[in-house]
Amino acid sequence: MAEHTSSSIEIEAAPADVMGVIADFARYPDWTGEVKEAEVLASDGQGRAEQVRLVMDAGAIKDDQVLAYTWTGENEVSWTLVKSQMLRALDGSYVLAPKGKGTEVTYTLTVDVKIPMLGMIKRKAEKVIIDRALAGLKKRVESGA
Repeated sequence: MAEHTSSSIEIEAAPADVMGVIADFARYPDWTGEVKEAEVLASDGQGRAEQVRLVMDAGAIKDDQVLAYTWTGENEVSWTLVKSQMLRALDGSYVLAPKGKGTEVTYTLTVDVKIPMLGMIKRKAEKVIIDRALAGLKKRVESGA
C-alpha cells in the first residue's frame, strides 16, 4: 500500500460550515494558492461535485487534472485522480469531526508523480501541500468569506 501524509487543524466553525467551503470548488482559486481554475464537470443528485477539473500551478509543477470525488455522510469527502499530465496518482480526503465549539479537520494525501522522485522528497511535498491547504481552509472559513 502506498504511503500517505496526514495532518489536522482545528477550525472555529461548525462542520457544516467547513464542508461548505470545501465543497465550493468555484471559490478554490480565492483561497488555495495552487489552484488557478476549478470547474465542476459532473454532480450527484444532491448537487455535490463528482468530477472536478483543476488547473494547478505550484511553481515548478503545473498541471491540468481531473479528480473524482466521493462524499461519505456530511463530514467526509475523498478524491482520486482520473487524469493528469504530471501525476500518476492523487488520492486524498478531508475528514471533519466536531471538537468543542469548532471542527477538527484531518487532511490525508497520497501523491505519485510521473517523474522519478525520492520517497522522502515526495512526503515532504505532500506535507507542504497539506499544510498550505489546511491553513488556507482555516483562514477562509474563519473569515466568513
